[in-house]
Amino acid sequence: MKIVTILGARPQFIKAGTVSREVRARNAAGENIQEVIVHTGQHYDANMSDIFFAQMQIPKPDHFLGISGIGHGAMTGQMIEKIEAVLLQERPDLVLVYGDTNSTLAGALAAVKLDIGLAHVEAGLRSFNLQMPEEVNRILTDRISQLLFCPTRAAVDNLHNEGCDKWQTGARVFLTGDVMYDGVLFYRQYARRPQIPDLAQDFILCTLHRQENTDDPRRLGQIIEALTEIARERQVILPLHPRTRQKLEQGDFDTTTLILIEPQGYLNMVWLLDHCSLVMTDSGGLQKEAFFFARPCITLRDETEWIELVEGGFNRLAGADRARILDLYRESDFATDYEVDLYGDGHASREIVTELLRGG
Repeated sequence: MKIVTILGARPQFIKAGTVSREVRARNAAGENIQEVIVHTGQHYDANMSDIFFAQMQIPKPDHFLGISGIGHGAMTGQMIEKIEAVLLQERPDLVLVYGDTNSTLAGALAAVKLDIGLAHVEAGLRSFNLQMPEEVNRILTDRISQLLFCPTRAAVDNLHNEGCDKWQTGARVFLTGDVMYDGVLFYRQYARRPQIPDLAQDFILCTLHRQENTDDPRRLGQIIEALTEIARERQVILPLHPRTRQKLEQGDFDTTTLILIEPQGYLNMVWLLDHCSLVMTDSGGLQKEAFFFARPCITLRDETEWIELVEGGFNRLAGADRARILDLYRESDFATDYEVDLYGDGHASREIVTELLRGG
């Protein structure tokens, strides 16, 4: 069996790395499954060097398409064209896509146009906000996939509520658990302390990168004001996404109380997550990772696709409202039972590869 995996961003490589390790283990055990990895180039990341792939024990891409830095429509269109050429060359039995990027949707469309089976990891997630490009990508990808691998029960329910049993694709839905949890369990042993001078024992880890926050001066200003006030009491570590850095430099924002650092590699972020006392973020993935490391999380968004974290009391939605951010920070009323099973047992990759072999 031959699978072509389509990836476009560093977090997708980290998630896919766990599945790739399982594929290699199955091959070593005599099961005939081959994976070809395609990197669209969607997110240029200087951290994705040869050292990255070696440290993360992730196979290097077999094909690099070099598509980035253009608008959504042009990017998706170019990706479909180039992915189609790869698929015609490789002739796989199945295409595997992850998450909700433009690369995800392009890979899905290229596969279905060539009548190649399609599997979607992280299927069924919904923020119910169609203003988010990611929401459009994930809905459309789910709709044309045959194998839908869901990380949570809520994701399964979303697909059934959308009538997936009546889709002409013959879609099959599987509750596998979350491959990101598999990754955390594997990579935690390799965590690396970042070079941050005078790092306090009690610090807050914050990330801020979503366009809805960075490109709106009012929202960005409210968030930064709240963070700077919090930083007078506790150290706030903010690895700066390039877009966020640019917007802060263009505007009149006071960040003097914050510790602004360069974007960190994944193993550095694992260390920071493992040692911080609170996470504040507008990232989807970091919300989950906060839970995996038993850390409370304040989400700087108006909604989240990880609703089980909010319903369980592990995560609080603050939006971009200064007063609400400060209230939630001071409230500190978070759930503490991190033993609850929300994302599986750390064997999602094994479940996924088993179903790929059955469904291919």
